[in-house]
Amino acid sequence: MILQRLLEQKDKASLLRAFIPLPPPFSPIQFIELRPGDHCFYRCFDDGSDEFSAEEYVGQVSDSSVHMILLASDTMAELRFVRTDGGKFCDTDNTMFAWLARLAAQGLEGDIARGEMETTLATLQQDRDHDRVLVDITNTVLSHLDIDELVVDVSREIHRFFGVDSVSMVLRDALRSRQLIWHSTDFTSPQPVSQHHPLRSESALLSSALNEHHPSLLQKKDDPQQWSSDPLLASLATGMEAVFILPLAFSHQSTGVLVLSHRDMTIFSAQNCRLIRQIADRIGIAVDNADAYRKVTHVKENLKNENSKLNQQILSNQTFGDIVYQSDAMRDVLQQVDIVALSDSTVLILGETGTGKEIIARAIHQLSLRKDKPLVKINCAAIPSSLLESELFGHDKGAFTGAINTHRGRFEMADGGTLFLDEIGDMPIELQPKLLRVLQEREIERIGGTRTIPVNVRVIAATNRDLKQMVIDREFRNDLFYRLNVFPLMLPPLRDRPDDIPLLARYFTQKLSRRLNRAVDTIPADAMRQLIRYEWPGNVRELENIIERAVLLSRDNTLSLHLNTQSTSMVQPVGHDPFPFPLPRVAEIIHTEPPENDEEERQRIIQVLRETNGIVAGPRGAAAKLGMKRTTLLSRMQRLGIAVREVL
Repeated sequence: MILQRLLEQKDKASLLRAFIPLPPPFSPIQFIELRPGDHCFYRCFDDGSDEFSAEEYVGQVSDSSVHMILLASDTMAELRFVRTDGGKFCDTDNTMFAWLARLAAQGLEGDIARGEMETTLATLQQDRDHDRVLVDITNTVLSHLDIDELVVDVSREIHRFFGVDSVSMVLRDALRSRQLIWHSTDFTSPQPVSQHHPLRSESALLSSALNEHHPSLLQKKDDPQQWSSDPLLASLATGMEAVFILPLAFSHQSTGVLVLSHRDMTIFSAQNCRLIRQIADRIGIAVDNADAYRKVTHVKENLKNENSKLNQQILSNQTFGDIVYQSDAMRDVLQQVDIVALSDSTVLILGETGTGKEIIARAIHQLSLRKDKPLVKINCAAIPSSLLESELFGHDKGAFTGAINTHRGRFEMADGGTLFLDEIGDMPIELQPKLLRVLQEREIERIGGTRTIPVNVRVIAATNRDLKQMVIDREFRNDLFYRLNVFPLMLPPLRDRPDDIPLLARYFTQKLSRRLNRAVDTIPADAMRQLIRYEWPGNVRELENIIERAVLLSRDNTLSLHLNTQSTSMVQPVGHDPFPFPLPRVAEIIHTEPPENDEEERQRIIQVLRETNGIVAGPRGAAAKLGMKRTTLLSRMQRLGIAVREVL
């Protein structure tokens, strides 16, 4: 029966109750007392009652039997069997009590183990609850980049988890670091009341938290004078008796202060304070992120506004009103610009160097429906052929050695806008098929990429070379030429528009005088005649450079022109070749029909090489006699397998 009752015991009182009453013939026991070693007494009486006391038993005791129990945790417990009826225990009783003490030792060890398990389980549950709170708070604070939304949600979550009456934050203004903003939410009323305003007064507690990162846990009754004198404490809601002030910081940089106030101190237990400190660390990170986002947004808005102003300025500086002209030749060109601008047709701008091809391309873009989108420019002659493909079409990460990042090409950058391909005649022959495909299919494929990217781009190309002759010389693909030559615009050279020279001279004089801080405002008649009679091989660009040099050399308000060239009478040119590169004399060119096949071309080149004794370059070389460039001839010789030493 005793063993059965021991198995059913759940605590120390039920353990003692298992021994009362003892069956006959053992002596009666009035109560059993257990002292586990913590100076507390557990007593169980024969009437079924029990008590827990910190005091020793003060009643009359006629006899007692004391047994010491050594537990597994190396602690001692004292078990005492007591008679108060005036009788004595016999030896049989004591033997029975010793056996019961051994049984009680096992029960006590189980009770201790059960208590430790319950303590461990409670600790784990508390840690789980704390971790859940931290996860919820972290998800809340890190999901906001707007500081006002962050403050509202953080205040609500802290009140929900801890029941704090008032949650406040003092935060630095992200754009004005010396300005402090007070954010407060009062939960004592049925509807939470939020407010925020600049904090102008100085507080010792606030300075300590901001500058020295010192937290403070204060109670009003401990120092009522401080609560009335410190501006931070005085600004708390009415009825607050306790306050917990924590610094908000990230990477050793203070971002603000968290102020929690409540009607009593009990809410700020040691466990809650530890958890709130961890929450404050996460709030500090979130505030720093929100401040960084606000700064970036502010810079972005400033750049956007500045870009808008610059675009307006550029638009005002690049209209037809600022293309200086009065000649019929330029008027015809600008009429064609008006016609083609509103369409999406490809435009090919032809003309000698310095005639203003880029200005015309910009005017077409600004007059088109794509004017709000970017105008992206690339000079095909200024970029090495090995890099030009990547610049045009982009490359994926790892496409080649050194491609550590994905690079967007000019076609992607110009999506929705206009791409200006300057010096298109210098594009390598191996890249021309890829450009042709983009013009036809309106999609690109990056170097090293596996997917096609659609692009909506209008192409404007420009060159000072004779593309038709390049097609004949097989230096430019004829299919690409026809694709680009949808709407050709031929810009007249400056020598064909002499009426514009006086206007341009005055315009550049005024413009360069302002830029160079000079006061030149007069052009002598003799200087103007020199400008009109000059042939201008460099066209408008050369005119601008000569005017700039003249402005620099001028000592007063009169332009000092030094045009070191022989004056020529102004004669209207007839049949001028718009392309300035030198051509061989007609007498030296062998006019033959293009060969029907490679063998006929091979024999023709071998014949000329023999006539020139193997000389390729120079005015009397084979290239000049064949009417092609030296590099073109060498390329064809390599393709046809012709070696000079084998010919001679």
